[in-house]
Amino acid sequence: MPGIKDLRDKVVVVTGAGSGIGRATAHAFAMEKAKLVVADIDEKRLDCVVKEIEDTGARVVGKVVDVSDKSQVEQLAAFTIETYGRVDVVHNNAGVGYGGPLEIFPIEDWEKIVGINFWSVVYGVNYFLPHMIRQKSGHIVNTSSAAGLFGMAALGAYTATKHAVAGLSCVLRAEIRRHNIGVSTICPGIINTNIVRDGKSNLMPDQKLDQDKMAEFYDKHGWPPERVAKAVIKAVKKNKAIVPVGPEAWIMWYMRRMSETLHNFYLWLSAKTAW
Repeated sequence: MPGIKDLRDKVVVVTGAGSGIGRATAHAFAMEKAKLVVADIDEKRLDCVVKEIEDTGARVVGKVVDVSDKSQVEQLAAFTIETYGRVDVVHNNAGVGYGGPLEIFPIEDWEKIVGINFWSVVYGVNYFLPHMIRQKSGHIVNTSSAAGLFGMAALGAYTATKHAVAGLSCVLRAEIRRHNIGVSTICPGIINTNIVRDGKSNLMPDQKLDQDKMAEFYDKHGWPPERVAKAVIKAVKKNKAIVPVGPEAWIMWYMRRMSETLHNFYLWLSAKTAW
């Protein structure tokens, strides 16, 4: 099934658009002359992005949305249809990064990260998909992670949510192909965004990992979010299924496919070096 090769005047929704991957992706769609609805929970960041996109001459509307609240996602879908009359691309991108060993990971943090990283994707699919089915066209992009392809110690809850997104996207792609709707799973590696600074770390007393040092590492070694945005545009145009971004993501993807032993060794090594 072909992708959406011409994005001019297509209606695109991007969640988590206030910074990082979402912001870069919104700009990339704007460069393609799409019509945008951008959403984020941080109103100040969202307003900045809307202004940036308006300055390019693109048509954009911003909505403050808590994507872990299903009623707000439902309202976002209704608003999009009321504003533009259709929806062509939905990028379920919003996410948070909560870390820490599972033995001390609070249930409240589980509920928070599952709500934002996984349930938001379910809500996005649930409320936007019926409109695409009626149109008999569209594309859904779900942001997973390299952690959705490969386990990572000290990121157990995050890994679980991103594996869930990848699994959901895989099945969804097969099921809705008959409606001429594509699904892409974006799996970024180390990307220089606010996810570490905006996240939370639950540390063991002797744990060696430090959130500030992690943020500095991402600043220094992370790929720019524009690299992910470029991959998203390509995925929509070519209807790509699973899209690792960054060499580390590709290495993890191939390593997992080639050898479970290598995967298990990496898990052991990452746990040993984490604390």
